[in-house]
Amino acid sequence: MKKITLSLLYFLTFIYCEMPRDAKIYVAGHRGLVGSSICRCLEKNGYTNILIKTHSELNLEIESDVDKFFNDHRPEYVFLSAAKVGGILANNSYPVEFLVNNLKIELNIITSAYKYGVKKLLFLGSSCIYPKLCPQPIKEEYLLSDVLESTNEGYALAKISGIKLCQAYNQQYGTNFISCMPTNLYGIEDNFDPLGSHVIPGLMRRIHEAKINNDPQVVIWGTGKPLREFLYVDDLADVLLLLINNYNDNEIINVGYGSDISIRELAILLAEIIGYKGEIVFDSSKPDGTPKKLLDISRLRKIGWHPKVSLKDGLSLTYRWFCDNY
Repeated sequence: MKKITLSLLYFLTFIYCEMPRDAKIYVAGHRGLVGSSICRCLEKNGYTNILIKTHSELNLEIESDVDKFFNDHRPEYVFLSAAKVGGILANNSYPVEFLVNNLKIELNIITSAYKYGVKKLLFLGSSCIYPKLCPQPIKEEYLLSDVLESTNEGYALAKISGIKLCQAYNQQYGTNFISCMPTNLYGIEDNFDPLGSHVIPGLMRRIHEAKINNDPQVVIWGTGKPLREFLYVDDLADVLLLLINNYNDNEIINVGYGSDISIRELAILLAEIIGYKGEIVFDSSKPDGTPKKLLDISRLRKIGWHPKVSLKDGLSLTYRWFCDNY
C-alpha cells in the first residue's frame, strides 16, 4: 500500500498542463546563456507571446521598476533566469555584489509574480547551493546539510534564498513557483570575458588565444583534479519547458548531464577541439574549489529525460559559435 501511495504521489508531481501557445511568458535575463536558450526553445515550440526587456529598459534590481513592468504587462508565466553570474575568480573577488544583486533580482521578481497573479514561475538555482563536501551524486535533500564552498558562498546564499522564498509563497499563499537546480552550463551565447567567465568559456578563450599567439603553454588554476559535470544549455532549455508544463512540486529538482569529467581531462579535450598543440600546465597554488560536484538526476530520469548533446559535440558547437562571434 505504501509503494502504491508513493508512486501515485510521484505521478501526481508530473501532471501535464501545457502553457497555451499565446500565453504571456516573461523570460527574465533573455540575453544571458540560459535566457537566450529558453527563448530559442519557446520559439521553436510555437510560443508566440514572449516578453523580454533589456537591462537598459528594465533594471531588475529596482523594485518600483519591476512592479511597474508586471502591472503593465501582466505575464502569466515567468522564467527567472536573470542573475549576476561568474567564475571562481569573480565570485571570490566580489562576494557582496553576487549576494546583494541576486537577492534584489529574486525578491523583486518573485514578489511581483505573486502580487500580479502569475500562474507559474520557474526559478533557476544552481548546483553551487549544495555543501562543499556532501555525498555524491548530490541528491536534492542534501541542501543545507553542511557548509558551503567559501569561494562562491555569496552567490549560493542568494540562490538558496530564492528557493526558500518560492517555497514560502507556495506554502503560505498557494502559488505554483517551482525551482530547478542545473549543473554547470555552457553553450552558445556564453560569457567569454577573461575575468567573469565560467570554466568552459574561460578555458576555451585562453586556449584559443594561446593557439593564435603560438604560446608554448597555457597555465590553469588549481591541480586539474576536481571533477565537474557539464550540460549543454539547449538541453537545459528543453528540460525547463518540460518542467514548467508538468512539474508542480514544492521541492527543488536537479538537472544535470549524469556524469562528470576532471578539469585536466576537460582542458585536454578543449585543446584537441581547438587544435592547440602546446603544454597544459596547472598552478596548484591557486584554489581548486569543490573537489567533486555531480548531481543526482534520478527524478528526471524517472520521466524518461536524457541529455541529447554529448560533451564533445557541445564543446565543438560552442567553439564554432565563439570563433564566429569573438
